[in-house]
Formats: sequence, C-alpha cells, structure tokens
Amino acid sequence: MLPTTSVNSRSQGNGVLSPRDAARHTAGAKRYKYLRRLFHFRQMDFEFALWQMLYLFTSPQRVYRNFHYRKQTKDQWARDDPAFLVLLSIWLCVSTVGFGFVLDMGFFETIKLLLWVVFIDCVGVGLLIATLMWFISNKYLVKQQSRDYDVEWGYAFDVHLNAFYPLLVILHFIQLFFINYVIISDSVIGYFVGNTLWLIAIGYYIYVTFLGYSALPFLKNTAILLYPFALLIMLYLISLGCGWNFTKMLCSFYKYRVK
Repeated sequence: MLPTTSVNSRSQGNGVLSPRDAARHTAGAKRYKYLRRLFHFRQMDFEFALWQMLYLFTSPQRVYRNFHYRKQTKDQWARDDPAFLVLLSIWLCVSTVGFGFVLDMGFFETIKLLLWVVFIDCVGVGLLIATLMWFISNKYLVKQQSRDYDVEWGYAFDVHLNAFYPLLVILHFIQLFFINYVIISDSVIGYFVGNTLWLIAIGYYIYVTFLGYSALPFLKNTAILLYPFALLIMLYLISLGCGWNFTKMLCSFYKYRVK
C-alpha cells in the first residue's frame, strides 16, 4: 500500500534491492500484513484513528502531515493500521440504520439499505474513484515517468476513505436531524438546506482528495483536482433555481432500491 517505491532507498551496493527487502516491500506483502492486523483488535490504535477522524473535519492538512511522518519512520505513506477502516465501517452501519429509521423502513428494508450503502456507495464507488485517480495521477501528474515513483492503487483508495468520512457524517448523520421536518418539505428552505449540505459534503470530498495527492512530493499540477469545485457550485446554483431537492431524490431512490 505504498504510494511510492524508491529503488535507491533500500538498495545493495549495485543499486538493486536485496531479496529480503524486495519481498517486504511488495504490494502482496503489505496487503497481507494489513489484513492480518484487521483480525487483531488489540494491535489497532483506535485513539489515533479517532484523532484522524476529528482532524479530517477541523484541519485535514494535519492528517496528511502525519502521512509524511509515517513515510519517514516506516517508509510507508498509507496506513498500516486498519483501525480507521474499522471505525469508518461502524460509522457507516450506525448512520445507515439511523437513515432507515428516519425513512420509516422495516428491519429487512434497513438491512438491504445497509448492504447497498456498504457495498455500492462506499466500496463500489470507492473502487471506481480510486482506480480512476490512480490512473490519472500516474499518467498525467507524476513529475518524472519512472518506476521509482508512482502512486499505487492502495494509496488512492486510502485517500478515498479519508475524503468519504466527512461526506458520510454530513449526509448520513447531520442531515438526519433535518430530513423529515425541513429538507423533504416542498418549501424553498427545504431544498436550500438539503442542497447546501450536499454542497458542503462533496466540497469536503474534493478538498480532502486534493490534499491527499498534493501531499505526495513527486506529483505536479495537483491543483487541477480542485477544478470540480466550479462544476459543483454551478450545479448547486442550477438546483436552487430549478427547485431540485437532492436529498428528496436520494430518499426516493433508497426506498425504491430496498423494495
């Protein structure tokens, strides 16, 4: 799950990685280590994961500064501790159950909604976005096209999880308190509040994603990752002018999917 692989960092005298170091730095070896820790809760640092979740809202730059520290100490940018993923999964389950309750869904309908949100909204969309960002960053953003420096897919997915967490809290938690009494009403204030929450949530996703890739020193022109802000604001203004209620559309879609 390293975003970079430096051939010169752990090389022998002839500039080639030793067999032992090469085996330790393969994607398969890192993936095995990560998945193995997933089943050992006592080895996870949940306190640090909670710290990251807090600062993804208040100061996401500090989270990615810690990624630099991990690179210096462990020669790894991405997380080697699955505690963040575990806490994100818990948040996802709890917020989705709350969503089902607010929409007056039954038990089995809520379970269907939970499976949809986990495997489609989070994992499925995340795999798609991570793959797209992995391709774009390696194809167009790497300063020097070389095997020594490349963005690995695992880091791209890690950035997606960082950006997805604030979006999840805003749309699947904070929004719950306003859905029935404000947002899904047919008033102007309803779609204004709902669409504004969508604007903030997706804006957070774009910004945190930008920070994730701009933190890699071997990438260039990462400011282009902020360009979707223009399209987002334009869509937001059009939705207010046309009276589109994104939250109401989402609720109708969820009810249709769990039938």
